Parts: sequence; structure tokens; C-alpha cells
Amino acid sequence: MYRLDPRHAPAPGTVLATGWPAVAARLPRGSATVAVDGPPTVDWDGLAARLTGELGAHGGTVVPLDLRAHHAPPAEVRRRTDDTDDPYYCRLAENTLRELFDDLPRPPRPRARELVLVYGPGAALLEHDVLWYADLPKRYAEAAVAAGTGHNLGLPCDGGDLRRLFYIDWPVLDRHRDTLAPGVDGWLDVQDPDRPTWIDGDGLRATLAALARRPVRTRPYFNSTPWGGHWAQRQLGFGPGARNTALGYELIAPEVGVLIGPHASQQAEIPFQLLCVLHPDALLGPQVRARFGTSFPIRFDYLDTVGGGDLSVHCHPKEPYMRERFGWPYTQHETYYMTLGSPDTRVFLGLREDADIDLFRKEIEEAAHDGVPMDPADHVLTFPAEQGGLFMIPAGTPHASGAGNLVLEISATPYLYSLRFYDWLRPDADGRPRQLPYEHGLANLETGRRGDAVARDLVQEPRTLRHGAGWREELIGALDEMFYEVRRHVLDVDAEIPDDTAGRFHVLNVVEGEGVLLRTAAGERLTLAYAETLTVPAAVGAYRLTAIGDAPVKVVKALVRTQTDAPRPRTGA
Repeated sequence: MYRLDPRHAPAPGTVLATGWPAVAARLPRGSATVAVDGPPTVDWDGLAARLTGELGAHGGTVVPLDLRAHHAPPAEVRRRTDDTDDPYYCRLAENTLRELFDDLPRPPRPRARELVLVYGPGAALLEHDVLWYADLPKRYAEAAVAAGTGHNLGLPCDGGDLRRLFYIDWPVLDRHRDTLAPGVDGWLDVQDPDRPTWIDGDGLRATLAALARRPVRTRPYFNSTPWGGHWAQRQLGFGPGARNTALGYELIAPEVGVLIGPHASQQAEIPFQLLCVLHPDALLGPQVRARFGTSFPIRFDYLDTVGGGDLSVHCHPKEPYMRERFGWPYTQHETYYMTLGSPDTRVFLGLREDADIDLFRKEIEEAAHDGVPMDPADHVLTFPAEQGGLFMIPAGTPHASGAGNLVLEISATPYLYSLRFYDWLRPDADGRPRQLPYEHGLANLETGRRGDAVARDLVQEPRTLRHGAGWREELIGALDEMFYEVRRHVLDVDAEIPDDTAGRFHVLNVVEGEGVLLRTAAGERLTLAYAETLTVPAAVGAYRLTAIGDAPVKVVKALVRTQTDAPRPRTGA
């Protein structure tokens, strides 16, 4: 059965404390300066009040220092971090968190039995004796800003701006957090403001070291959008009260977390990205690390339009544009695997042979500015979205999933650059027209990828790579211009297939059947159920998959291509 909250055991000797009294008990009782750092989404006033109250109840004295009061003036923060008037995107911020302050304050020297509590984003920048990191997963910040109750890093509480959140706040905060991870003394998960969970720093690092060397599943969640469907609500139990379950975050490294703890009442969610930061060779593999550094380069997510609508017709930036305009070092190639689909549903992909780009632009502009409807199929090819099919989507290729599909999107990690051409004149959740950055899209449109070349190169037939008794491994999608490829294991009932990471991580997802039992050479065993995604770190090496249930099983696998892989087809572009 699909797990909504997959947990991993902490390393032996790890200390977990749950609830404010137990958390406060982990603070020094003598004179000390404690810095509690973390993102602006944390309820810093509440955190300071609870710690102060708990220590005061035991005769301690707390001197608070709220670092949020010491940011540079808001206009100066904006000037230092955003130099573009683009209404859709900022270039990824390269600032350090220190650059959002002018002069940092000097904490007072603690007296006997006195604790100086420095708190807020950047607290670690001040001299301290103990360092904690208080965290809320990024989905909380996005939800708060979308609801108009959030705020951006270094700026007043004015509702916030998603553009700044994605492209300025998160890169700055991520770099800061990553530099702290090797030396943090405690990690505090404050998702439950009345019952937080704390993990000691040494235990946290030992746990992450172990997870980087064994199969790991991240905590999934779904977001809603205007086009979203209801499959995940009905089949997986996500958000039964939500308006829909459109975007499923199975493995999007910059946002997802790993749950650590023995049970639901004592667990902490740790950013998956810390596995890459602290153990890149073990997780990614040396060759992948040499190319991507500590960036986990593949993502798995769901696009649920079952009972929903068509996605916008859009493309993604080509690599030079992505680097120079947006600042991301690699681009957003994608693939669509049809976990659910039918001959009667569709995928938009690539230009028609007779596509007139000038007319395409004219119709896009009329739709955006005057509300004139257009039919994207006049310019973009459509294909039957049959279950089990894979569609390759190199950067610059116009595409969209139609209504009635469940797409497993197996893609490069960048995920915030959908350059929309047309969105069916659909309003957003607030009734306003959805943003259409079509000029960016037209600047990246691959006009040479047309007609028969689209079907030949981007809708590939499976090719068997190896086979055995009751199983085979197929290559279902690969292009020389894309740095990863997609394969599929097909297993009969009770069949077992051997595999090996061979020095590079694998990502697996069960797309048909009940699931598989995975066993590693080190003796670890875990079950991967239908629709679940699992990362198999490079350090795992040899492992085996055994089909479970009374029906055949199919498992999709993605991996980064290396120089030892055979050449793959090129597009006709």
C-alpha cells in the first residue's frame, strides 16, 4: 500500500526530543549564547517565547536578540537581490545571507545562569556557543505566500511574492543552511508548533550518512492548481478536502524531505538535499558528482489531470538561456510516462510540419491580451496518451498533458520554468488570468523539431537491453541531447531481476502491479508499492527486485548517462 509518510529509523545513539519541555531541556543550563537559525516561515516570536518560558520555569534567565530587526532597509534588500523587471522570473540569487544585513549586532556577554538567545534567519552569523537550526519545509512558505499571509526574506510581512520566494529567498537560504549542516548542534522541526521534534547534530549527520548509502524514500505531497485532477485523492488518500491533487512531489530534491523517527508522534523532516551536500559521492556517484556537484539532477513527480483539465501548452528554457538568463547550470529536459492514459486522451508534443510560427505568435498574443481562444492543435502535434507510453521532451519542445491522464514526469531537476504559450483562457485560483510568459517561450521554441521527426525521435519504441527467466529490462527513452535515460523492468509474477547501480544512483517507481521487494547486497529489505518512488544511492551497488502480488509488475528506472553508455538517437532538430 502507498505510504503517505514513509519514515526512516535514526542512527543508533541519535537523541530525539519531542515537545517544548524536552526541547528546552537540551539547551545549556550555564551561561551561553545559543543561535537558532532557519527560514523566515518559522514562527520566531512563538519559538522565542516558548524557549524563554520553559527556561524561566526552571530558574533560568533568557536574553533574546531577534536578528530580523537588523536587516538592511527593505528597499536596500530589494536592490541587492533583484536586478530585473521581469514580472515572471528573477535570475537565481547568488547573494549570501550576510549581504541582506548592514552592520550585525554584537550579542551581549551572558552572565551566570543566563542564556543569550539569538534567533531568526542568519542567527549563525553572530558569535555563538551552540547552534540550532529550526526548520519548516518549503511547502509551508509557498502556501503562506499564496494565501497572502507570508513574507519574503528580509522584507516586511506584506503577504509575500512567490517570484522572490522561488528565485531569491530559497537559493540564498539553501546555501546558508547547507554551510551550517556539518556543524549544527541540533535540528528542530517545528511543523507542529505545540509539539516540535529536535534531533542532535551528531545523530542527524550519522543518520544522513547511513541514508546516503541505502535506498531512501522521500515524503510525498500534492499541490493544487487550476487544471488539477482527483486521482491522488481517490487512490492514494491525499488531501481529501483539497480542490484537487494536481502536482505530486515524489522526488523534487530542492523541496522534498526525509522523515526520520520511530513513529508519527516523534519524527522530524530533514531536507533531502542535505544527503547530496554531506555525502555526494555515496548518493550520486563520483561521475555524477563531477558533472552536477551537489545538485541531485533527476526529479520524479506526478501530473494528475484525471477528472481535471488540459495543462497549459508550454516549453522549457534551452541550456544557454537557462544559464545566462536564469542562472541555473543545467536545463529542464523532461519526459512524460503515462502511468494512466488511454487512446482517447492526448499529449501535445512538438510542432506540426506545417506550423506557421508567425501565426502561432499572433494567436498566442491575441489570446493573452484580448481573450481570443485558439486551438493549440493547429500548431502542435497531439498523440494518444496510452498507458505505458513515454514521451521525450527536450528543452524548447512545446508540450502539454491533456485531461484524463496520470503522468509520471521523469525530468531534470529544474522545475520552476514553465514558459507558457496558451492556457485555455483559464483563470487562477483567485479568478485572475494566469500568467503567460510567452515571450520567454517563443525565445526558446525549437522550430526545427517538426512532424515525422517528433514521432520518430521523441516517441520511441521500447528496446530490450537484457532479459532472463520471467523478466526483461527495456530502454524506453534516451537521446544524446538529454543527460539521463529512462528504462523499465518488466517482471512476471514472482520473477526476480538483478540490478546494480554501477557507480551512479537509480530512481525507481512502480508503474504497474502491486509492487516489488528490493534486497541489497548488504542485506537490507524493503517493499516499494504501486506509485511509490525510491532513490537507490550509487553506494548501494548490487540489488535485486522481486515481484510481489498476483499480477506482473513494471518498474520505471531513471539514471544519469555516462561516457560508457552507447550512443542514443538524436532528434531531427
